[in-house]
Amino acid sequence: MLATVAATVPALVPAPVAPAAAHPEAAAPHASAQVSTGVRAIHAAEGHVGTRPRGRVGEGESSERGEPAGIMDGHPVGEAKCGAAAASDVVAPPGARPYFQDNIHLQEFPPMRHLARFPLASVAGLTAALCISAVAPRAAEAQEPPRPGPERPDLSLAGADAGFVLRILPADLTLTPGDSLRLQGVLVGSNGEEVSGVEVRFQPAGGFFEGQVRPDGTVLAGATGTIPVAVVAVREGAPPVVEVANVRVVPGPAARVELSHAPARMVPGQTLRLSARVFSAQEDVRDDAASWRSSNESVLRVSSMGVVTAVAPGQATLEATAGAASATHDFDVLDVEVARVEITPGELHGRQGDVIDFQARALDPEGREIPGLEAAWTLAPGQGLLSPTGRFVGYDAGDYMVTASFGNRSASAAVTLGFRDVRRQVEVVGRLPRTLFTTEEVWLHPSGDYAYLGTGSGGDRFYAIDIRDPANPVVTDSVVANTRRVNDLMTTPDGRYMVFTREGAADRRNGLVVAHLYDPAHPVPIAEFTEGVTAGVHSSFIYEQEGHGIHVYLTNNGTGAMHIVDLSDPYNPREVAQWRTPRPDAARTLHDVDVQDGLAYMSYWNDGLVILDIGAGIKGGSPSNPQLVSWAKYDLNEEYRDVEARHGPGFIRGTHTAWRHGKYVFVGDEVFPASDVEGAKDASATRAFGNLHVFDVTDIENPVRVAWWKPDYGGVHNLWAAGDTLYMGAYNAGFRTFDISGELFGDLGAQQREMVHVHTGDMDGLVPNDPMTWGVVVRDGLAYVNDMHNGLWIIRMKPREEPVFE
Repeated sequence: MLATVAATVPALVPAPVAPAAAHPEAAAPHASAQVSTGVRAIHAAEGHVGTRPRGRVGEGESSERGEPAGIMDGHPVGEAKCGAAAASDVVAPPGARPYFQDNIHLQEFPPMRHLARFPLASVAGLTAALCISAVAPRAAEAQEPPRPGPERPDLSLAGADAGFVLRILPADLTLTPGDSLRLQGVLVGSNGEEVSGVEVRFQPAGGFFEGQVRPDGTVLAGATGTIPVAVVAVREGAPPVVEVANVRVVPGPAARVELSHAPARMVPGQTLRLSARVFSAQEDVRDDAASWRSSNESVLRVSSMGVVTAVAPGQATLEATAGAASATHDFDVLDVEVARVEITPGELHGRQGDVIDFQARALDPEGREIPGLEAAWTLAPGQGLLSPTGRFVGYDAGDYMVTASFGNRSASAAVTLGFRDVRRQVEVVGRLPRTLFTTEEVWLHPSGDYAYLGTGSGGDRFYAIDIRDPANPVVTDSVVANTRRVNDLMTTPDGRYMVFTREGAADRRNGLVVAHLYDPAHPVPIAEFTEGVTAGVHSSFIYEQEGHGIHVYLTNNGTGAMHIVDLSDPYNPREVAQWRTPRPDAARTLHDVDVQDGLAYMSYWNDGLVILDIGAGIKGGSPSNPQLVSWAKYDLNEEYRDVEARHGPGFIRGTHTAWRHGKYVFVGDEVFPASDVEGAKDASATRAFGNLHVFDVTDIENPVRVAWWKPDYGGVHNLWAAGDTLYMGAYNAGFRTFDISGELFGDLGAQQREMVHVHTGDMDGLVPNDPMTWGVVVRDGLAYVNDMHNGLWIIRMKPREEPVFE
């Protein structure tokens, strides 16, 4: 459906202007800022709308989560606590969904310690969350100031001392993507009989990206993983009894088998090992052990573990089978003698991380090359990576021997590697701490004179900042909007307009807002786009291309689709196309979009990296007719199995961001654990995870993962690449930069490619001395780094100083 928007937005009304004594971040909201009237109370003294003033955790005000007034203590305005005396109060109104489902894109989930006061892995936390879910729709509209509620009881052992048992059916809680089951709960007393007068409720108790949980207990599976469900038995005059049902979503039946690289020709006596990966119809990786068979064991033998041995000249077909799926590979064992092996280069000096492509030739007794043979490669000593085709990278400085073998003939090459030596010094040029809300996206005006900084966790505004003096950035204005999060913002290439995203709007009509930048210091909203995206827009990207005009590519929190909106007339944005994966609706999530050279690189959470032609001429695509080019999906469950082992099932993980640079696409995952460390608090309570993947897209229709980085602490969030440097906001791991010169292969961290690490935490932030680095924008040698807890940092990476010898 095409959407139209009026040239002016009637909802635009003057925003409250803070008095001189107000919070320093509340200064100068723009006179035409967009707010929602008649719904949220205006706190003029704080200069913000609908949320209580922020204080540091423990100061008696709301925590950094930024809940509506009266929610953070678990007691909505005018409501009683949950428990024996208020069982009827926790019944959700018709059509109401759990609070954290309604606002799933209000913030990253679970966001740092924002849910620490309601740990969903505990019975007490689940009960508190149940209270919130029932009253949030009413509390959001409260006009009266918050009143303290009665003390909340400790329900961590609710029902246990009375001998009640909550039995959950069915016994088998296993699904495949696209399937569903309906849970049932039966409360049994100490006498073994079912207790009467019990109401059983169901709601999510962890991550929500893999499926959906309905109030009647129906669980819809969309992607592999674990869906924790809180099953709550409520009785009149008694505390609730809570159990957690972990519904496992596993891959569907085997539909495809993929063999590792294998040569077409071998010689008698040559041995190699193959591997077989098994996939479902949805391209989810299964853990099947394939069975192996040779069509002619007198020519070719294969063991149960895939070890292949050429026995005698002839032809044979190797088959690997898993369930109803199989893959084959034909071998030709040659009747020829390998007399000698040559390897090039024969010796080499380099640095850690330098990629070396070795070539090996098998020669017959007359010195002629035997075509079509491939060597078996081995490496010793030292740490590094050596591919089946002879591509080598060393992780440590030192000496290596690389050997190529054809049966009982081999040759070796000597390699000596020095230190990569790319470490650099840094200078913090300027700072702009933010303490009213968490800090989110940063973007620079094309002039380089102004920056725009979003807010989250209840944030209802973004800031315009004068950065002409990077040492002293100054807020020039703010635009207040009907939102609780400005997650993304971006200007048009000419700098005349910008768009910013909305999530958590009071009237639940989120979407996109367009503002003019006739004066870059003072953005003015002029239009909005909401049709079809009222559930929220998490990310957007503006792209202009010759022959197609200017469009904004945006995500849809409700459907997981990408919407393409024509921005040629900024006062009347209109949709021209949508695109989505075939993933079931229950788990389709598009997190981010990057567009370069007519190709859209989409971070599709459960589905990995998806590349579309929107004007590159590869598949005949255009903004109004996007066409699939390629799809690179990887096994998130295997990648982060340690997260579940350490913090329990139901954690958040998915493909979060992608950045094309040269022949590579740099992809980052976002991962948060399902629960905090028991007994811990503050920075020790939880952390982010998430790895970096590097895909070689030389063949754009066949992306190949060639390199990676796995942080020891923290997780990859947002990226920027320029020249030979990759810049990274890595959440708890702070700000990082990496040397990406030359070919990339293997573990970038082990190769000592990291250049800079800045711990972006200080005592002036929203959360003191606790980094949560969001991302970075690079311009003119300066990195503008936004940290969720600590505002804006402006950092210069100093040139490398060569040693001077006298």
